[in-house]
Amino acid sequence: MRDLQDLLAGERQRIAIASPDRDGITYEALAGQCTAVGRQLRGAGIGPDDRVAIVLPNGPAMASAFACMAPWCATAPLNPAYKTDEFDFYLKDLNASALVVDGQSTSPAVGVATSLGVPVLRIVESAVAGSFTLDGVAEAEVASRPLDATALILHTSGTTSRPKMVPLSQANLIASAGNIAATLRLEASDRCLNVMPLFHIHGLMAPVLASLSTGAQVVCTPGFDALRFFSWLAEVKPTWYSAVPTMHQAILARAGRNEAAVAGSALRFIRSSSASLPPQVMTALEETFGAPVIEAYAMTEAAHQMCSNPLPPQARKPGCVGPAAGPDVAIMDAQGGRLDVGEEGEIVIRGPNVTSGYLNNAAANAEAFHGGWFRTGDQGVMDDDGYVKVTGRLKEIINRGGEKVAPLEVDEVLLDHAAVEQVCTFAVPHDKLGEEVAAAVVLADGADVSARDLRRFAAERLADFKTPRTVVFVDEIPKGPTGKIQRIGLADALGLNP
Repeated sequence: MRDLQDLLAGERQRIAIASPDRDGITYEALAGQCTAVGRQLRGAGIGPDDRVAIVLPNGPAMASAFACMAPWCATAPLNPAYKTDEFDFYLKDLNASALVVDGQSTSPAVGVATSLGVPVLRIVESAVAGSFTLDGVAEAEVASRPLDATALILHTSGTTSRPKMVPLSQANLIASAGNIAATLRLEASDRCLNVMPLFHIHGLMAPVLASLSTGAQVVCTPGFDALRFFSWLAEVKPTWYSAVPTMHQAILARAGRNEAAVAGSALRFIRSSSASLPPQVMTALEETFGAPVIEAYAMTEAAHQMCSNPLPPQARKPGCVGPAAGPDVAIMDAQGGRLDVGEEGEIVIRGPNVTSGYLNNAAANAEAFHGGWFRTGDQGVMDDDGYVKVTGRLKEIINRGGEKVAPLEVDEVLLDHAAVEQVCTFAVPHDKLGEEVAAAVVLADGADVSARDLRRFAAERLADFKTPRTVVFVDEIPKGPTGKIQRIGLADALGLNP
């Protein structure tokens, strides 16, 4: 494969990108559009090394814009929900050469770009999902870029520090798309229902690029909506979807009210990624939909997938993220020494899908890379079969007077209680111990249980120092824009800091 443009080589008249309510663009039309968009970018003065911010709502136009622009420049999708100050930060940090929005966009990004002197390019969609042109832009000659040219720049979440810019090359994206497609055994007959945000690596890589790399179809929704999910399931007849655990839990909560859609499901498998999937949720999904649940382990710096449980007949291990599924994966100690099977340490990776380093951040690169390995910041252990279990995020580990508590372990115990639907264990400050264990709990419909009951339940299954001293009941656990639970900062969000 020469470059990302070669990904758009599916059977000419097959649908590549669609939406639940519109006919979709074919591979033939998408490939032609990709070339035309490249010429228009050059006509607008966008060079092969320039960075183009994309602020588009979730849907087929966003998927198509990314697929058609990434071969020609460094794309930088941004969350459309950002406010003025956030757009100001990101456009400056990117040193963006242009901003792409839709024709009717009133996003504050437009005003920010104008004030910064950044050209604004507007897309004009046709009636066909995924089909668009750049409004009023003439074409110029365009040439293919090398595989090491940057195709995508994403910022890390920045929950504990200033967000870092992660550049991913064409080669990184091609390798990752191939890894995902191979793991899931994707074929041209597959159809993915995309409910993930398309400003996030999960949505861009698994549903979109992995599907396109095999000539399959991706149906792009306006974003996750648990109320509309079952109508999409019935209408689109997807063979798979990929989501974060909180989305799966929301789907399960409504499955009983949508029995016809569940019974008529054509799902070949369900994929989960971007956060640890509680084993209880995995079991419930498989029982509800009668399809295997494939949990994967991923991060932006790896262009998404690092490990994945395999499809049957190979073993899926609840609570594990599976063996390496693309890059090399190992467990290391703090000094960079390789650890043996069963020993807990930091998960490290290396491979063609892994970024070569953060942009303009020598200090972060010095901390993140060791002997050619990228340090993920996750703590884990590998078993005899090479399956990895993520035991926690190193920065999220609770240090209770020197005793370390992995929040995921406490989560799994509390989720075994029949009254608990969702849980998030986190640290709260303590004047003597430094940190104490707390848990935010969402109760199942109609359930009634006290904080004391839950603490007693946990104490029967956990060591005393791991048992939550504080249990708070909430209607919804605060989440980030991609649906991931944010443990760091949760004490502040719930007003539990002194």
